Amino acid sequence: MKIFEELKERGLIAQVTDENEIRELINAGGAKFYIGFDPTADSLHVGHFMALCLMKRLQMAGNRPVVLVGGGTGHIGDPTGRTDMRSMMTAETINHNCECFKKQMERFIEFGEDKALFVNNADWLLKLNYVELLRDVGACFTVNNMLRAECYKQRMEKGLSFLEFNYMIMQAYDFWHLNETYGCNMQFGGDDQWSNMLAGTELIRKKSGKDAYAMTITLLLNSEGKKMGKTAKGAVWLDENRTSPYEFYQYWRNIDDADVMKCIKMLTFIPIEQIREMDKWEDGRINEKKEILAYELTKLVHGEDKAKKAQSEARAAFGGGGDLPEKQVKVETHIIIPVLVAAGICASNGEARRLIQQGGVTLNDGKVTDINAPVADGDTVHKGKKVHVKIKFI
Repeated sequence: MKIFEELKERGLIAQVTDENEIRELINAGGAKFYIGFDPTADSLHVGHFMALCLMKRLQMAGNRPVVLVGGGTGHIGDPTGRTDMRSMMTAETINHNCECFKKQMERFIEFGEDKALFVNNADWLLKLNYVELLRDVGACFTVNNMLRAECYKQRMEKGLSFLEFNYMIMQAYDFWHLNETYGCNMQFGGDDQWSNMLAGTELIRKKSGKDAYAMTITLLLNSEGKKMGKTAKGAVWLDENRTSPYEFYQYWRNIDDADVMKCIKMLTFIPIEQIREMDKWEDGRINEKKEILAYELTKLVHGEDKAKKAQSEARAAFGGGGDLPEKQVKVETHIIIPVLVAAGICASNGEARRLIQQGGVTLNDGKVTDINAPVADGDTVHKGKKVHVKIKFI
């Protein structure tokens, strides 16, 4: 099966501008495509994970990725999917985040001569002359069309700043610059980015008279991009100092049953023939599918050894053998509330107290009812049915 057809069978393609041309380019290994990543934190999260996996697949098929980090657009902030304005970051923070992104991306993408490119739009956007930009680029856009874009609708209700209004023009300029400078002929992104991406293809055609293409990725988990990677405690990060391999494994192990096969198709590198067979499995094997998904993705992000360890810890937590994850905890008093907070199981003393009062905490095999219950070294704390931690005092 050729790569474009495989992407379609895996459910990765949402919309394309020129399907026949894109199919021919990708299948022949002739796509030089870019995906943009705004450095809003010092770690990528699983919301970026799908794009990284797509880049890896296309690179393996002979196409050339261009990874664009938004060191310039990061000064503005993408309004897509937002109901409020993003916090403004300093130039130092943005540069630091860009460097962190590159280190993490090297696990997935092969950079180097005739391989993937890593570029930062700060290198050209921060040098732009505003009047020249208005004359050269602004004349290619109409405000009426821009305001119809989905990415602005939510922000219009509460007030769209002129700063954010410029984001579409900046993203379109990126595509034009990459096309002119590096011969980049295709842009990929989430299906919530469609309006911004079309703006880029149109700018290239108007300014350069060249063909350029756009293809959006079907967003995971029932097409709700914001849902992907979110938990009660925040984002699920690719940096193990933010989200441990065990927590990463557990995130995928506990996703909704209805999303399991979708994630296996879109994110894993299990051969499509094998996935077709898994699709035929009986409903009673859903936990087996979840284990396969969690293991494969943890291995991809954190390596095989850590994936095996995370799987062993998860099986121990659910009574299937193996070793429970151990959490080193430093507290002044060895009682349940400060232990829950220090172990990262609860965010605050108040949350820990409420959880105990609601019957949501178990210590070893007994339900905790006393907010001053003592905890011994080596005890296992359970939060509900999904969080299980062995305590090690330091």
